Amino acid sequence: MKLLVVGSGGREHAIAKKLLESKDVEKVFVAPGNDGMTLDGLELVNISISEHSKLIDFAKVNNIAWTFIGPDDALAAGIVDDFNQVGLKAFGPTKAAAELEWSKDFAKEIMVKYDVPTAAYGTFSDFEEAKAYIEEKGAPIVVKADGLALGKGVVVAETVEQAVEAAHEMLLDNKFGDSGARVVIEEFLDGEEFSLFAFVNGDKFYIMPTAQDHKRAYDGDKGPNTGGMGAYAPVPHLPESVVDTAVDTIVKPVLEGMIQEGCPYLGILYAGLILTADGPKVIEFNARFGDPETQIILPRLTSDFAQNITDILDSKEPNITWTDKGVTLGVVVASNGYPLDYEKGKPLPEKTAGDIITYYAGAKFVENSRALLSNGGRVYMLVTTADTVSAAQEKIYDQLKRQDTTGLFYRHDIGGKAL
Repeated sequence: MKLLVVGSGGREHAIAKKLLESKDVEKVFVAPGNDGMTLDGLELVNISISEHSKLIDFAKVNNIAWTFIGPDDALAAGIVDDFNQVGLKAFGPTKAAAELEWSKDFAKEIMVKYDVPTAAYGTFSDFEEAKAYIEEKGAPIVVKADGLALGKGVVVAETVEQAVEAAHEMLLDNKFGDSGARVVIEEFLDGEEFSLFAFVNGDKFYIMPTAQDHKRAYDGDKGPNTGGMGAYAPVPHLPESVVDTAVDTIVKPVLEGMIQEGCPYLGILYAGLILTADGPKVIEFNARFGDPETQIILPRLTSDFAQNITDILDSKEPNITWTDKGVTLGVVVASNGYPLDYEKGKPLPEKTAGDIITYYAGAKFVENSRALLSNGGRVYMLVTTADTVSAAQEKIYDQLKRQDTTGLFYRHDIGGKAL
């Protein structure tokens, strides 16, 4: 069968590469993809994620069995609804179900209604009201743009002044456009963060290995929030009992709640959680695979990925299996300046071979050449599996030291919390 993946980043590279390994898959197209993906035999389609009708026409003409939707903004724009409306299968939640991600206020309302543990909060569209709430609650405190902001719409403010400034930027300075027209202001939760993913169809769900992302740009969790600078899975020091509690108190009630609300969930559910003294609580929900967690979770999948998704779409019980050996760890290489202004066009090292995987997020070919240049904020990611976190770190960082990363940067402490 032939499949289509919508998106262009490292997450979509990992999804498409894993699908192409499946025995019944003839071709995997990625729209629009990036040039680095072609080094793994993936075929690019020059159609934007916002051009739903063109994507639908492509899927029809090329007899695409089903389409995997990668990015949050496509889901928020109702791409799954548009595919379904013409009888095409797409793996991802409808626009109504994806509101769990594209409106933090909606997600909070669902959590409160269905008794899901999360931080206390208030939602504001008026700056003076937001300011008064911040001053009443004090710091540290968290200010979030209500809508999608490419992983950058969250400010963990250590002082009241920082929080007020963040609210001012979102509500009055229009920093995130319509996404910041409302803000959700939350109590600061203290604890260790981790990511929990599940394949979902209605009230049926299949939990994946735990992962831990590193959101801040620089070593020691310093600098601005990014889309993610590296990750590892599973989280070896996280007890299985914590995952069981998260499933019982978070995943089950949310999925049952979505059914009650008339928008049953299909696709990948991503719960961004924090282990507090009172047990796991929700920081946020995403309505799709995370990036960079996808790149370190999917290499651990030992079953046939395409068959697994086909079965879930057909409401059949999938046979999903994972390796229990070692740890998979990945480090993101980004353009200097990311997540703010950054340069493009830096020469990239050759793709790795052997047991170190290169996933490309922002890469394009030099004209009339197969040499790659940087073409985004996050550029590529190196991923490997080893017996321990420290062994995986050693392999990746040894490789990075041998690469010419002029004009690029990466964190040197991915996985450090596990040591």
